[in-house]
Amino acid sequence: MRAIRVLSAALLTLGLAAAPAAADSSPSPSASADAKAPTQAGTSFRTAAEMDQGQTATASASTGDYLYWSFPADTGQRPTVKATVKLPDTHGAQTWQLDVYDGLRRHQSCQYGAATRTAGQGTATVELACVLRTVRAWSEPWANDPLPGTYYVRLTVLNLGSADLGLPVRAEVRADSKNIGGAAAVDGSLGKPLVPGIAVESAAEKDGSKSAVLSAIEPDDGWSSHWWSSRWVWTAVGGVLAALAGIGGYALTRGRGRPAHVPPGA
Repeated sequence: MRAIRVLSAALLTLGLAAAPAAADSSPSPSASADAKAPTQAGTSFRTAAEMDQGQTATASASTGDYLYWSFPADTGQRPTVKATVKLPDTHGAQTWQLDVYDGLRRHQSCQYGAATRTAGQGTATVELACVLRTVRAWSEPWANDPLPGTYYVRLTVLNLGSADLGLPVRAEVRADSKNIGGAAAVDGSLGKPLVPGIAVESAAEKDGSKSAVLSAIEPDDGWSSHWWSSRWVWTAVGGVLAALAGIGGYALTRGRGRPAHVPPGA
């Protein structure tokens, strides 16, 4: 019974240690974060405006422009990208589309969300959303799984009448993530996150020359080391539960020991 009490206390300690980590996995954005958000968009992958998750980036543009932003996404995160386009008072029917690409510039499909929407005549705003798959620490070379690194957002209009070309619009883009944790953990990791300039920097480090300038954006707590996840906690909890089950089963089935001595002839 003493062993059962000791293991029960260990299980309670592990549960209390895991609870704060789960509670802090999704920090709430602050007002100061939006103050540093970009107020203009890039026109290509190379000039994409950099923003952090939790920021609302804005841009004033003309109908027909290609607008680009970029943000970091780390292992275990499930990014959600939302965009709002404020249209002019008078316009024809327009179809807007939101596309997301990973660090290798591979188009990432949306799990759900309306990434393409048509705004009819007189519509004031159009809202788009794309929920990506969970970012994995490692993937097969032939797979198209999301990997940690920089993600690019492209916002553009598809079918557009000539009368609406060049009309002023205002766009807002925001990226947030839900931390999936150990449920998405895999046995493997990338050597480096897929960030622009990472290959050039690695070559510069080997040559001993000045390192290249990388993308300035990264997660608030840095890129994960790819070895720790909540799966370790639940593995330990499962081991403790198995030990408790074994001790409890033995205690129930061992009986009361050897039978009492019965004198002959009794």
